[in-house]
Amino acid sequence: MFEVIGSWFKRHFSDPQVVMLAVLLLFGFLVVIYLGEMLAPVLAGLVIAYLLEGLIGLLQRRGVPRLIGVWTAFLLFVVVLVFLIFGLVPLLSTQVAQFVKELPTMIATGQGAIMQLPERYPDFINQQQLADLLNSIRAEIAAAAQGLLAFSLSSITSVVTLVVYLVLLPLLVFFFIKDKQLILDWVCSYLPKDRRLASNVWEEVNGQLTNYVRGKFWEILVVGVVSYITFEAMGLHYAMLLGALVGLSVIVPYIGAAVVTFPVAIIAFFQWGTTNEFIYLMVAYGIIQALDGNVLVPLLFSEAVNLHPIAIIVAVLLFGGLWGLWGVFFAIPLATLVKAVLTAWPRAELVAPV
Repeated sequence: MFEVIGSWFKRHFSDPQVVMLAVLLLFGFLVVIYLGEMLAPVLAGLVIAYLLEGLIGLLQRRGVPRLIGVWTAFLLFVVVLVFLIFGLVPLLSTQVAQFVKELPTMIATGQGAIMQLPERYPDFINQQQLADLLNSIRAEIAAAAQGLLAFSLSSITSVVTLVVYLVLLPLLVFFFIKDKQLILDWVCSYLPKDRRLASNVWEEVNGQLTNYVRGKFWEILVVGVVSYITFEAMGLHYAMLLGALVGLSVIVPYIGAAVVTFPVAIIAFFQWGTTNEFIYLMVAYGIIQALDGNVLVPLLFSEAVNLHPIAIIVAVLLFGGLWGLWGVFFAIPLATLVKAVLTAWPRAELVAPV
């Protein structure tokens, strides 16, 4: 047993470059695990810098000096950030407050519909099962209310943290794009000169992540805007809030679309019931999801991440379990990193026994 393990270890870790790559990966994962929450603005700044680098590169290819391109991209980012803070967020907050205000009425309506189930379907549900179901719903609502109260009590700290992040984030983004080469050179100065394996992994991951982040940004924007326009045109309540949720759901392929379907269907059901309007809305929502998966994604990600659906689902479950929301957000980039490492990892030739 120990001879087999020793043979495997020598076969895969005899190359110093493999050891260096393993150490870098281990160091990176330890930093994210233990310092990820504190470094959240840095991670967000890196993502935004990836987005802006595409615009800077486009301007450079058209003859614009890099410094002017950096300032142009940064000012555009600041304008978008100000719009989000003072334009979009207040609208979403208003719709969330309206939804919370109408929630008791929706709960009462739902409870009334549930109470009629034993009469309509006596062979499938009885009074005891109905009572257990209502008790479970009440417990979930009470837990949600307690969570909302705890959030409100800590809102002062959250607001202070948010203000600090809003000051730090633009600064981080600016210096990431302005001093990109200086930062890369500084990091490389601490690495061995012979780092072909690590460089191969970095080049593949960098190219994949660049395409992924920019493609995902446009997918979120297009799907969110189209969903909002569709919901608003059909008269659905909370169109802005639901459009934002549908747009953000594309961050997690397959799972996100399935999860966000429930709030869309529930709000439409409480507004219209099982009428033609409800059916039309769900059909329109299904068309949006189909166009996203079959037209928009292939168009945006033709040169980006190429992962099997099973690998994506496993990555979401694994990294989401490790790092929560950030793990879900970065699940596909991390899965891309794992794929690049496995592709670049040297494989020893096994000699077949004679």
